[in-house]
Amino acid sequence: MSQFAQACLFAGLIAAGAAHAQEPAVSEDPYQWLEDVTGDTQLEWVRAQNAKTDAALAATAGFKAMEAGIREVLDSDAKIPGVQKIGDYYYNFWKDRNHERGIWRRTTLEEYRKPAPAWETILDLDALNKAEGENWVWHGADCLRPAYRRCLIALSRGGADADVTREFNLEDKTWIEGGFFRPEAKGGLGWIDQDTVYVYSDFGDGSMTESGYPRIVKRWTRGTPLESAQVVYAGKPDDMYIAAYHDDTPGFERDFVSRTIAFYNDELYVVGKDGALAKIDAPNSANKSVKRQWLVLELREPWTVGGRTHAAGALLAANFDDFMAGKREFEVLFEPTERSSLASFAWTRSHLVLNVLEDVKNRLSVLTPGEDGWTRGAFTGAPAFGTLGVSAVDSDESDAVWLTATDYLTPTTLSLATIGQAPEQLKAMPVFFDSSRHVIEQHFATSKDGTRVPYFLVRPKDLQMDGRTPTLLYGYGGFEISLTPGYSGGMGRAWLERGGVYAVANIRGGGEYGPRWHQAALKANRHRAYEDMAAVARDLVTRGITSPQHLGVQGGSNGGLLTGNMLTQYPELFGAVVVQVPLLDMKRYNKLLAGASWMAEYGNPDTDDWDYIKTFSPYHLFDPAKEYPPVIFTTSTRDDRVHPGHARKMAARMIDAGKDVTYYENIEGGHGGAANNAQAAHMNALAYAFLWQRLSDKAHAPE
Repeated sequence: MSQFAQACLFAGLIAAGAAHAQEPAVSEDPYQWLEDVTGDTQLEWVRAQNAKTDAALAATAGFKAMEAGIREVLDSDAKIPGVQKIGDYYYNFWKDRNHERGIWRRTTLEEYRKPAPAWETILDLDALNKAEGENWVWHGADCLRPAYRRCLIALSRGGADADVTREFNLEDKTWIEGGFFRPEAKGGLGWIDQDTVYVYSDFGDGSMTESGYPRIVKRWTRGTPLESAQVVYAGKPDDMYIAAYHDDTPGFERDFVSRTIAFYNDELYVVGKDGALAKIDAPNSANKSVKRQWLVLELREPWTVGGRTHAAGALLAANFDDFMAGKREFEVLFEPTERSSLASFAWTRSHLVLNVLEDVKNRLSVLTPGEDGWTRGAFTGAPAFGTLGVSAVDSDESDAVWLTATDYLTPTTLSLATIGQAPEQLKAMPVFFDSSRHVIEQHFATSKDGTRVPYFLVRPKDLQMDGRTPTLLYGYGGFEISLTPGYSGGMGRAWLERGGVYAVANIRGGGEYGPRWHQAALKANRHRAYEDMAAVARDLVTRGITSPQHLGVQGGSNGGLLTGNMLTQYPELFGAVVVQVPLLDMKRYNKLLAGASWMAEYGNPDTDDWDYIKTFSPYHLFDPAKEYPPVIFTTSTRDDRVHPGHARKMAARMIDAGKDVTYYENIEGGHGGAANNAQAAHMNALAYAFLWQRLSDKAHAPE
């Protein structure tokens, strides 16, 4: 999948879209009626479940104190305000107790260096919502260089993926009357120049893919109706996502069309001056990006080119113009090993910074292109601990980067680093809990097929290895996403300070060891991710850290599918299960919202793939005659990515079978589950309170 498409679909820089229409089907599923997201009867059922959950978990003084502690972390004015350089200013979007939906604000670098910078508010979403009677959630801004007077701002109702785009005047801080406006849908709007944009959105019947994302991208001129915009490219109905963007790098201005056929399967085209498209003839599975004169390919499968075979996970660079002219000469910038993979890379004006994972630990290096090829060097002053993140401050103007460092017990720091010079620490997140009594360890469990699976463990230094400590195991295992250590003040307060142990499993399906680690658990091999998770759970017990009745497991989205399978396939390993914004009905997942876009990950249940998909479909694996650990399902009515019907139906089925089920559905929130800090604090506190209630010694004391 292209890095541009990844940005669209994962990072939300260009939010994905309006609800995919549900098929009117006659079904033997007695709970399918719960798929009607906003039906009166359905919401009545939701509110009844929410009331039961709040009565059982949220009514105590202890819960309210935990919720307040998490809310204090989320609302803290001492959090690091991450910034984006736009022109001469540094912009930040900020939420706290006084700004629930947030403010978009800016400052100068000189001010930003100060402990308490002076900020200029550009847009106040709470004030906007009050004025317009809306519930807008921020989805980002795209500002036009070089003047940076006009911005395209995306806003979502209630946090859904579907959003609107409106044109904003950055000088007088007003919406531009009669300016560019994209109606609510999945898709995006991006600058070409001041009077022209690319638009990919819902243009009416047939304009969206079967996954519910844009199928058509158009070039739209200011002052003309959207209906008259010129089609640049139209994909096929079974494609996943079609988009276009303008690269405004000075001296290397180009336009591109991105055709995402499926995850890990995309094509990238450069748009000629005559409007003709020329395909970048590289493997569809490779991540393709262009920066100045360089084409960079991140391989997901082995590729033989120029008489040499390059491994999956390798990073290659070629001169873009030469490549388009037919030359196939590449410089190998990175090659993976059994223990290492490329986490990310970042361009500066003169360098390329590589961020490599070695056994899930970050290592940085600097590559510099020159007339005689690329040279390699160390990243001066890179911290030796924890998870490191690198991003360019302004890749066209300087060699400065933002450098973040963190781990489970060390609050995040933000430094400004110019390549070749020692980093200057600018900000540090405050300490939200006492971590002095804890230690971080890395262990390896052995999965069913003999694979060594790493996991991180955060435990008290004086932990009694008697198997009685409440332990929370977290995992994801999908879409080549790596889980690396990070500081969470809320988790620390709600779980570690109470004496709990926290574990994070780096199971297959993720990206911790590159494409091979991900591909090992695709489709018919999905069971390997679940076997890995079970192996970690057993290892925690074998080490005496905990025991099944004191071990909980948590995951969301694809991680909700993971914990749904822990619930149904490995119930004997856990004392409590948290399933958040999950996929669970894998027979119908491709017909619900964005589900069809994930068939490259899971398979197509309308084909013979169902023979293996049914082996990891929790909704179908549930057996009313079996015993299951207590489970809490949480989701959001406004989630238009993973349909709330998954959680609703599974909960209803288990409740009717007399199982120990807790359910909570936030009415707002989108796929993140919450639209503001108050909602996020409540949802998190419900999960932690449920886990502690079910896993502590008190829960297992004799009557």
